[in-house]
Amino acid sequence: MSIVFLNGVFLAQEDALVSVMDRGFTFGDGIYEIIPFFSGEPLRFSQHISRLNDSLSAIQINSPYTEAEWKDIITEVINRNPVTTNLSLYIQITRGVGEREHIYDNDLKPTVFVMCKPIIDRDFSAGVSVITHEDIRWQYCHIKAISLLAGILLKKLASEKDGSFEAILIRGGIVTEGVASNVFVIKDKVVKTPAKDGSVLAGITRDLLLELMYKSGLECMETTVTEKALKKADEIWITSSTMGVVPVVKLDGEIVGNGKPGKVWEQANSLYETFK
Repeated sequence: MSIVFLNGVFLAQEDALVSVMDRGFTFGDGIYEIIPFFSGEPLRFSQHISRLNDSLSAIQINSPYTEAEWKDIITEVINRNPVTTNLSLYIQITRGVGEREHIYDNDLKPTVFVMCKPIIDRDFSAGVSVITHEDIRWQYCHIKAISLLAGILLKKLASEKDGSFEAILIRGGIVTEGVASNVFVIKDKVVKTPAKDGSVLAGITRDLLLELMYKSGLECMETTVTEKALKKADEIWITSSTMGVVPVVKLDGEIVGNGKPGKVWEQANSLYETFK
């Protein structure tokens, strides 16, 4: 029986009920955050909470808890759900219950939900296949919003094309990010990733990997990445908090590099795994 946190109460997941008039249900009016825990320790807890607060601020919801209070709640959720494997901690905050009107009352009480579940152990060391697609999502991609319909459709489309794992998105000939990942492109041992200009989510693993590579001496930069550069890359990686650093070996049905995870990926992934 999973125990979750909902609006100040710890209770069984099947007993956790939210009003049908919650704006998260009627409008997708809310944000979320996912914090991975490896061997019982969170990966960059403060950075995740900071991103959570940035998303809340962007949609004009006051943060319901301080970082210390979040830590207490999360610790209690994990303690009530003994998991022997690595886990992901999910936080969702909506604007709360109100009339189904586009204009909302400023005094609505946010709905706060927290749960955890094991991270599925998947071996990505052989690499994955991805597709490219026009970025059809809304423009405020720096907000970790719960309204993910475009992403759902794109993920399904990718899976139906030779079982591809992810879709890398293109806007005006420029790479933005994956549906649920950040993108790295490597050419002549130089690592590039799209800059945080509002068209990409500020990935915590993305930022960590850049930091680790800078310190190790690997040449890397945040810059514009064109679709042409993506398709001519020697290596491509995608990253996220729950899957780590994943090499891409096939793009739109075409082999990337020699069709195997590259040497630069081996270096970067080793840096990440050692830190984690």
